[in-house]
Amino acid sequence: MNLRTGFITFLFCVAFLVIIANLYSIQFIKGSIFSAQNQKQNTLASGLDPIRGNIYILDKNKTQIPIALNKEYSLIFAVPKKIGAEFENYAAQLSTVLGLDKNDLEKKFKKPNDLYELLIQKADQNQVSGVSSLNLKGVYLKKQFLRYYPFDNFASHVVGFVSPANDNDKNKDTLTEVGRYGIEAGFNAVLAGKETKEGDDLVLTIDRSIQAQAEEILSRLVTEKQATGGTIIVQDPYSGRILAMANLPNFDPNNYSKSEIKNFLNPAVAAVYEPGSVFKVITMAIGIDSGKITPDTKYTDTGSVTLNGRTITNWDNKAHGTQTMTYVIEHSLNTGAVFAEKQIGHGLFFDYLKKFGLNDATGIKLPSEVNGSLRSLVKGKDINFATASYGQGVSVTPINLISAISIIANGGNLMKPLILDNEKQEVVRRVISEDTAKKVTDMMVSAVEKNFFAAIRNYSVAGKTGTAFIPDFNKGGYTEDVINSYVGFAPAYNPKFVILIKLDKPAGAPLSGQTVVPAFKELAQFILNYYNVPPDKQ
Repeated sequence: MNLRTGFITFLFCVAFLVIIANLYSIQFIKGSIFSAQNQKQNTLASGLDPIRGNIYILDKNKTQIPIALNKEYSLIFAVPKKIGAEFENYAAQLSTVLGLDKNDLEKKFKKPNDLYELLIQKADQNQVSGVSSLNLKGVYLKKQFLRYYPFDNFASHVVGFVSPANDNDKNKDTLTEVGRYGIEAGFNAVLAGKETKEGDDLVLTIDRSIQAQAEEILSRLVTEKQATGGTIIVQDPYSGRILAMANLPNFDPNNYSKSEIKNFLNPAVAAVYEPGSVFKVITMAIGIDSGKITPDTKYTDTGSVTLNGRTITNWDNKAHGTQTMTYVIEHSLNTGAVFAEKQIGHGLFFDYLKKFGLNDATGIKLPSEVNGSLRSLVKGKDINFATASYGQGVSVTPINLISAISIIANGGNLMKPLILDNEKQEVVRRVISEDTAKKVTDMMVSAVEKNFFAAIRNYSVAGKTGTAFIPDFNKGGYTEDVINSYVGFAPAYNPKFVILIKLDKPAGAPLSGQTVVPAFKELAQFILNYYNVPPDKQ
């Protein structure tokens, strides 16, 4: 063997030893770390995990705007087994750099056989630089992709969030993160993907500008009226597409652990309430469609009605004399709604309410939707049907109610509410005739014009207020607290939107005209301008 051949052989031997050393490092050192990560910490996305699909919302030009995506973060973790007796020293140094409690760090590090302890899941640049400069054996940095919500609380109930998989989750062995609530939960399998297949993207029907305006108005309304919360939904009545769905209290999906669990549930689909006088337009639609009354049908209002030992009065405690059904809607008379229901008959009234979809879930593709309840009508007492005629004693979800009002707005069809952009519109059934829908719309327009608070110059607006007392579930009867509601659409005879506004427990139990009606007008004007809708009246 000559000198040149010997030198080459020497180089190959060195290279071979280096390769063996690297393999040993990967297999035994790094391998133990990654194995421990998989066994003890489901919050981390391994290199083999599919990339989760993004979630988008839209603007009026169909531009897609990401509302949930994946962002690269730096993760800091430790291997206590490699720290050993230095745990106190490590804890002292890292507590300063990471801003963590020294005693908590000592507890994590004082585990001689522990192979993995998460320190910071989403480290900032200062924390990364600090750890790098310390160069501590057994403390590591790792890049990972985690879910990120660029608009924070925006549409949080619709979107939901993701969190580490746990023992109760399906496919917990193949997923490190699982969708919780909203679209993230309802379409977790679609978004998460499968093994080497990336997750699919989803595009929602939510319009960014309308959602933003709805959230701003709702936030201001809740604050000014010292309410406990509220909901705004905006829907296209012809297609069923949901353009906005805002709720308060909400939460930041980037920091969901800082919110109460009760705030995660979407009250627009998962909470019921008694709607109050907005229900009167449904009662009138039933009466007109069944041929039992017309908008001009008259009755004599004595100011009260007594049934089954209970007395119903008008909100103003006045007797209005002989009046029409249109006047009943204009002035929101409880006795007039009771009269209309009596003309209809209990059985027919109950059947129509079910046709309006008020006894069922709507089928919107959001998780945890619950049914409204018409249980009080099964008893068949006159008083139950009388109070139901003006929206007390029966319950609905906000999505239930706006779907029912959209029937009047679109000419008589119950539409399935849509939340995904690629969903096909679906007519569930025809509920009332076009003629009935127009007559009820006329009554609602007259109510707006007579009361003028919701009126918008040069546009026909249809609307109805509702103020409902909240039941006392402990003592029975009702509390002094109220829920204010308003439903309306514009332009009334070719509506581009239906709006529902619900305000929970405003301080002092004011009437809806003082709270939600001005909010409706502001939002309606915004949408008309946003869509450049031409005026439909002088």
